[in-house]
Amino acid sequence: MKHSSSGKRRLNDLLLKSDNRGCADCGAPDPKWASANIGVFICLKCCGVHRSLGTHISKVLSVTLDEWSDKEIEKMFEVGGNASANSIYEAFVPEGFSKPGPNSSHEQRSKFIRSKYEHHEFIKPSLRSSSTAGRGSDQSQKITDSFRSSSSSQRTEGMVEYIGLLKVKIIKGTDLAIRDVMSSDPYVILTLGQQKFQTSVKNSNSNPVWNEEFMLSVPQHFGPLKLQLFDYDTFSADDTMGDVEVDIQPLISSAVSIGDPSMYGNMQIGKWQKSQDNALIDDSSIDIIDGKVIQTVSLKLQNVESGEIQIELEWMPLDQ
Repeated sequence: MKHSSSGKRRLNDLLLKSDNRGCADCGAPDPKWASANIGVFICLKCCGVHRSLGTHISKVLSVTLDEWSDKEIEKMFEVGGNASANSIYEAFVPEGFSKPGPNSSHEQRSKFIRSKYEHHEFIKPSLRSSSTAGRGSDQSQKITDSFRSSSSSQRTEGMVEYIGLLKVKIIKGTDLAIRDVMSSDPYVILTLGQQKFQTSVKNSNSNPVWNEEFMLSVPQHFGPLKLQLFDYDTFSADDTMGDVEVDIQPLISSAVSIGDPSMYGNMQIGKWQKSQDNALIDDSSIDIIDGKVIQTVSLKLQNVESGEIQIELEWMPLDQ
């Protein structure tokens, strides 16, 4: 069944969203291709690698030239765009495994894209198949169910109006609580509204370094960003290792008041001040750095005997 004209308009509207204006795999601007079954927009160079994977892994279509079925368009909306897809397919890119850029070689693209979509090396542990033999269809179904679950939770909120995107980088933890014999196996869960993401597990490490980034949509009526730390256990329930809330209002207010940050040089534009009502270790400045609104935050974990966590926030308006 071919697409309706309204369906193609919806697809073009999805392409115009800020997180879809760069290729999902290399970040090249203005992608004109898509993987209809994976649900991502990609550039011409990455498109060539996707085609080599076979249509059972990635069905490549031109956004403007090819015919789309309504089912294929619905799949793109089910996934929600590049940021949503990458939050699963790139959840745990290991240190030292560099993501290709717009000018990367074909070999670099091929290695990354195959690892990402064919071998599912970067997805969340909960979505990974326990055996290689059962990996294919079983794992793909788990990933599809994950997107459907996310889509369903968003629908229960009704028509949510989003005001921007928040890039959250979980940098590191310091002096975290011991939950095993000598150390812990910590991971972080981030929550904003109905959105929830999880970092990788750092085995036997009370001072873990994650440096993992997550993209969250910020609704018009937003609350605090919540961070929860847990100790991963194989045979029992994961132990809690503290939690903390991050007030994102100072960042957003400062960013909105300044307008387009690319118009300014590096400078401080705001501050979230330490007080008895928050878990800040020191005042947290909000700065324009290389045309981006950035805030580095160091927090003392609450409801636990010890531990600190450092994160970085970047505000991205929808029209960026």
